[in-house]
Amino acid sequence: MKKTSLHSLMTLAAAVFMSVNSFAQVVEDFKPSSANQPGKEYPMVNSEGRVRVQISAPEAKFVQLDIGAVKYDLVKDENGVWTGESAPQDEGFHYYQLNIDGASVPDPASLYYYGASRWGSGIEIPAHDQDFYALKNVPHGQVREVYYFSATNNTMRHCFIYTPPGYETELSKRYPVLYLQHGGGENEYGWPSQGRTALIMDNLIADGKARPFIIVMDNGSWTMDRPGQQRPAQGETWPPRNWAEGFMNTLVNDIIPMVDKSFRTLPDGMHRAMAGLSMGGMQTKAITLAKPDVFSYVGIFSGGTITVEDVQNTPGFRDNNKLVFISFGSRELENRRPGFGGDPREETEKLKASGMNAHFYVSPDTAHEWQSWRRSLYQFAPLLFKD
Repeated sequence: MKKTSLHSLMTLAAAVFMSVNSFAQVVEDFKPSSANQPGKEYPMVNSEGRVRVQISAPEAKFVQLDIGAVKYDLVKDENGVWTGESAPQDEGFHYYQLNIDGASVPDPASLYYYGASRWGSGIEIPAHDQDFYALKNVPHGQVREVYYFSATNNTMRHCFIYTPPGYETELSKRYPVLYLQHGGGENEYGWPSQGRTALIMDNLIADGKARPFIIVMDNGSWTMDRPGQQRPAQGETWPPRNWAEGFMNTLVNDIIPMVDKSFRTLPDGMHRAMAGLSMGGMQTKAITLAKPDVFSYVGIFSGGTITVEDVQNTPGFRDNNKLVFISFGSRELENRRPGFGGDPREETEKLKASGMNAHFYVSPDTAHEWQSWRRSLYQFAPLLFKD
């Protein structure tokens, strides 16, 4: 009995020492996040990429910070204020939430973003390459909030449309269009907000690295046909057959005609591109293969790949396509999810060897997250509309 007690005390002492030692190693150079509510000191980020949060909850029994699929316990002081921090996070944007006595809630001190099928908290971890999406003193385009009627769905819909610098003054000029899709659990707010699309494009155009073009960011959310339908086991096909038809019909029959009617576009397939992240990338693949005459440029960010067999089985795709761009975060390639086809790098190299203009990009030290997709857009945009 004494041995057990002594062993337990030694184990506890070791755990306390490790905890204290770990805390002592935290770099105390925390600064307020750029994604905070105006005037709020917390949440904060330090040079290691740790996130520190604080909330007053005197009656709470426990509070946790939930970020990056890990929950971190907060410590309560004598005034009922809870404080704690995470392990270092990847560079870029991250969703997070607080867990208060088992209830997951947004942090009232942060700005809110739509992700994981809800409005919730988000935070920016400063990135070493954040200059490409920084707000600079350069000519800026506009992001317009557009409402329109969808005959396909018999309802009003909503999207955001980026017009480049000069659109308001060069009234005789017409522009190519990129249709840019969000991921699962997100909506049309994703690319203009979390994605920093306008700033990325403004900076590219100012540097002479990209041709000015219009970007349409719409809501491509979908639901499975059968309640309870699950993701496939390894080797099975994902997504289900015909899953993208609903949004494809809306895009082709409602969104594109609305954009071509309302904006000064170059209204043909040779001046039209489609790209998307994750679910939006899978939609891009399904739709551009089904409609090879509608889009000539294809970008798939963390959403699978297009294979030589796909091209061979799609009459007209090779003749009409000018670019296939595939990208992933480096950590995605290290931990590839099942059911999404073969090795994307190998498949892209096969496309290139077959004579197609195919590009493969890897975002360094990122996973399935917004920094991968910001970088992907930054690499993709300069390749578009080179005619």
